[in-house]
Amino acid sequence: MARKTANDDPLAPVTIAVGQEDLLLDRAVQEVVAAAKASDADTDVRDLTSDQLQPGTLAELTSPSLFAERKVVVVRNAQDLSADTVKDVKAYLGAPAEEITLVLLHAGGAKGKGLLDAARKAGAREVACPKMTKPADRLAFVRGEFRALGRSATPEACQALVDSIGSDLRELASAVSQLAADVEGTIDEAVVGRYYTGRAEASSFTVADRAVEGRTAEALEALRWSLATGVAPVLITSALAQGVRAIGKLSSARGGRPADLARELGMPPWKIDRVRQQSRGWTPDGLSVALRAVAEADAGVKGGGDDPEYALEKAVVTIARAARSRGRA
Repeated sequence: MARKTANDDPLAPVTIAVGQEDLLLDRAVQEVVAAAKASDADTDVRDLTSDQLQPGTLAELTSPSLFAERKVVVVRNAQDLSADTVKDVKAYLGAPAEEITLVLLHAGGAKGKGLLDAARKAGAREVACPKMTKPADRLAFVRGEFRALGRSATPEACQALVDSIGSDLRELASAVSQLAADVEGTIDEAVVGRYYTGRAEASSFTVADRAVEGRTAEALEALRWSLATGVAPVLITSALAQGVRAIGKLSSARGGRPADLARELGMPPWKIDRVRQQSRGWTPDGLSVALRAVAEADAGVKGGGDDPEYALEKAVVTIARAARSRGRA
């Protein structure tokens, strides 16, 4: 979710939304517009790009009206404003008009930093909209979306959704909304699987999970589905490598609670529990065999072999067999 400053009044005279995450920037605008329309249903909203705000335009938009109407003026890509227009905006920051809310969307960074500094110095309300590049950030976003809708979702379900959808925040938000609307009660991993198991991004992890659990037939079925739906073979070898290495890391770790192991291994606690279940019965020899199989498959799909699909099938079968000492059929 977007982070805000202490001044959290969306009807503050000036709001700056800073960052490059389009969904969060749009939501920052929507929040201001919704608050303005709640105060005055006839609020006039002007949504402008940086090239549309020419010198003198802001003065025209913010000049007193005979009807004393509330107005929201949105300026996108404010970092690209011309020098003369920046002077206009800085002057306005010193004496903002009543009943008008100015919203500046700024990418952050060095370009246009003078305008950003001036807005902060003037006491503008700030909404941080950073690009979410880390999986942990996207996971926190999904959890926040469920909370905002008043719904409960298990940690495994949230992670499965991130694995399934990928990095697009709009798609993640849409998926959360769909699940919240369609499913009653707590949303768990099985529910996410029913909705999104066919997603290309998710199926490679399904292949890996079934393989390290020793479920040969299910792993091969998931592999064929992944390849049929267009998943790149390199993504599948990557998922296999992650699955086997996670078991190896957990096997060599010191004992302790999931929270302690999570800190030691850099995994979320829920994943510790899953990998712990998957790793039961794995032997050091089995792990060595599995790692060699992954390495051979990786070489095979990157040009070292004539048939990437065969290389993947061979790796899946080898890993599943190595896992069978855990007592799985």
